[in-house]
Amino acid sequence: MKSAEPPPDWASVDVAVPRQPGRLPGVSLAGFRRRGPAHADITMVAHPSVTLFVDLSDEDSLVHDAHGRRERGSAVVGLAPGDLRFGCRAAGGIECLQIRLSPVVALAVLGASTDLSGAVVSLEEVWGRDAERAEERLRAATSWDERFTIALDVLGRRMSARRSPDPEVAAVWEMMLTSRGQARVDSLANEVGWSRKRLWSRFRSQIGLTPKHAARLVRFDHAAHLLAAGDAASQVAAASGYVDQAHLHREVKAFTGATPIGVAAAPWLAIDDVAWPTSFADLTPSGSPIRHAPVK
Repeated sequence: MKSAEPPPDWASVDVAVPRQPGRLPGVSLAGFRRRGPAHADITMVAHPSVTLFVDLSDEDSLVHDAHGRRERGSAVVGLAPGDLRFGCRAAGGIECLQIRLSPVVALAVLGASTDLSGAVVSLEEVWGRDAERAEERLRAATSWDERFTIALDVLGRRMSARRSPDPEVAAVWEMMLTSRGQARVDSLANEVGWSRKRLWSRFRSQIGLTPKHAARLVRFDHAAHLLAAGDAASQVAAASGYVDQAHLHREVKAFTGATPIGVAAAPWLAIDDVAWPTSFADLTPSGSPIRHAPVK
C-alpha cells in the first residue's frame, strides 16, 4: 500500500519538536513553518486528544472548516470532531504551534471537556484574553525551543489552577490507551471499583465521550497507525480487535468519512504522534527529520 504524496503547497515544511518531550505528562508539542505563498486544505483525521492549533503567522493564515463553519486563526479541536478540514491562506508563509492534550489534561488546561467534544472552536472562545496574551508571547519568541518553553509554562500554570478529573476516570483512560481500546467497559469499571453506570456518568461528564465511544476512538487510532505503516486492512482488523475487515471499514468510515485506504494515505495530522509523517518533512543531509528549526 503506497502513501499518497502531500499536496504541493505542504511539500516543504520545517517541523520542530521539543528536545526533551514529556515534561508535562499528557502534553505533546510540535511546530510547523512554511515560507512563501501557501494555499491548501487537508482533511484532519480523528485523534484521541484535544488539539490546540496556535496560529503564529502575521496574517491569521490558519483556516479551519468544520460543519460548514469556516474561520481563521487559532483553534481548539475537541475529541471526535467529525468533518474537519484545516488549511492555510498565506502570501508570506505560515507558522503554527500544535499542542495535543490528553483529554484528562484538557479538563484542567481548558476548563472544559464535554462542551468541546465533536466541536471546533476558536482558542479565544475557550481562553478569552489569555489566548491573545499567549499568542503575543509566542510570536515574540526567537526560536522553537523558546516557544515550547513558553507553551509549557502557560499550560503548567493553567493545570495547577484548575480541577483535575477523578483519579478513577484518569485511570480508566490510561487503561484504554494501554489496551489500545480493546478493554471491555465492565472490566474497566471493576478495575477502579465503580459500577458501570457510575463510570459511564463520571467519564462522560469529565472526558466528553462515553467510555465506549472513547475506547472506539483509541482503537481506531491504533488501526490508523497500522494502516499508515502499510499493513493490509485484513491484518489491521485482526490486530486491532475488530470482528472482521468489514467492521474495520465501518469504524473508519464513521470516524473519518473515508475508507481504510484513504486513511492510510492521509498526509497531515492523521496518524503521527509527533505531528507530521517523516516523509513529508524537510530532511537534514543525513536523512533524519529536522527537529529544531530556528525561527527567523
